[in-house]
Amino acid sequence: MLWLILSITLAVLIWFRLLKPMNHFTKMGIPQSKPWPIVGDQWRTLFRKMSFLESIEYYYNMFPGTRYSGFYQFSIPTLVIKDPELLKQITVKDFDHFSDHRTFVDPDVDPLWAGNLFALRGRKWKDMRATLSGSFTSSKMKNMFHLINGAAENFVKFFLNKNEKLIEVEMKDTYTRFTNDIIATTAFGIEVDSLKYPNNDFYLMGKLTTDFSSLSRRLRFFAFMIMPKLTKLLKIGFFDKAVSTFFYTTIKETIQVREEKRIVRHDMLNLLLEARKGIQQEYSDAIETGFATVKEYTQSGKGRQLTDLTDADIASQAMIFFFAGFDTISTAMCFGSYELAVNKEIQNKLRSEIVEVHRLNGGKLTYDSLLKMSYMDQVISEILRKWPPAGAVDRVATQPYTIEPVNADEKPVHLKIGDVVWIPIFAYHRDPENFENPTKFDPERFSDENKGNIKPYTYLPFGAGPRNCIGSRFALLEIKALFYHLLLNFEIEPTKTTAIPLKLCTKSFNPSAAGGFWFGLKRLTSA
Repeated sequence: MLWLILSITLAVLIWFRLLKPMNHFTKMGIPQSKPWPIVGDQWRTLFRKMSFLESIEYYYNMFPGTRYSGFYQFSIPTLVIKDPELLKQITVKDFDHFSDHRTFVDPDVDPLWAGNLFALRGRKWKDMRATLSGSFTSSKMKNMFHLINGAAENFVKFFLNKNEKLIEVEMKDTYTRFTNDIIATTAFGIEVDSLKYPNNDFYLMGKLTTDFSSLSRRLRFFAFMIMPKLTKLLKIGFFDKAVSTFFYTTIKETIQVREEKRIVRHDMLNLLLEARKGIQQEYSDAIETGFATVKEYTQSGKGRQLTDLTDADIASQAMIFFFAGFDTISTAMCFGSYELAVNKEIQNKLRSEIVEVHRLNGGKLTYDSLLKMSYMDQVISEILRKWPPAGAVDRVATQPYTIEPVNADEKPVHLKIGDVVWIPIFAYHRDPENFENPTKFDPERFSDENKGNIKPYTYLPFGAGPRNCIGSRFALLEIKALFYHLLLNFEIEPTKTTAIPLKLCTKSFNPSAAGGFWFGLKRLTSA
């Protein structure tokens, strides 16, 4: 009898905890996937049947002609938003109902992660966004440009000093060293040279922070998704303790030196320190960083500028800046290098523009001259269309919300507080309804004649609405400066190791090419 009771109890628990949640959307009359127990639809990436980017497109295309559909991130029902108008409604018009991202790391367990702008929720997010928004304006980017440009020049100089006609490099490793040096100097105020000194502590910590290829890191990430209460009980944080200690200590020591010696340096750390002192950021006219730049929705935030920032708060913001920029931007550069390598006519046209700007400016690159380059902006905009830095982003309902029916086969969709909606950016960019022949790399989509034809809320490289990526200007400036100096001095070429056509890697959670991004840098005889 005891075994029977235990068996029935176990069966009931399995039904309610593992099986019943998998019918969530069916009960609501919403088309949904066929998930597996426990892992939901993540089995495709968990068992390496698809890359993460391919899975995004798969979920988006499951039910053609629908405005939304359902799938499961493990046991979490997730509503895929497929209609641009509905996307605008959720991310902009009714932003107050969807102002947060999902939380999967407990603030008490990992305050370094929980205190950053991406993870903050509600009023805390609004106040932090209001505090930081003045630090990411075009005018502030212009003040910081010399740091970014200097890192790009140093990057290219390293390969020029090799004095070889053709240098084969794995670009992911190479570009992460560049983004590492940029973030070290702009966010932490530290000068490092990760090409010359490949095993510097800053780079090794960055690698450890963003690498999800190891089994232990993947299991940790999945544990946050499946068993958040258990990870809290076991005090498992997003970052390793060694990483948290390193970055906390680095920020604290740097702040102490600056305050004691009254050092002022035009970087992100200085802007955060000014915010702590209550210094209001002044806005001035400066050329915008490009078509992909997202706007700041000040009317939706309505936050107050914080003047009580602690060293820990500053460390958290610097850390998310590092986490976001180290891998995502270097990945965009890798995919961009592939497209330029296999589309030589586009690379040559861009180089012609670069050489002309270089000549007109007497061999000196300025913020204004870089951002006036129209074809450069077209190329970078197309790189970010075909290979967006974030393949998908989420929002969580912070208030009850109803999606009203529009089509004849729809019913009202009633969302509860905590329900998750998903914005499949990669799939929007690959939808032929939004971009003709979407797999073709075509910068002409963003020419002055054509960019006005792009449907609103179908081009989303940095997200949509008030919770978009605050660092879009910085990212664009970084990518443009890198390609300017690289193409001025080198031709990017495929080698025997380069896989053409590119195949996405299914072994890595982070977007990558199967076999790596191997290219040759062919030195130009004259610029």
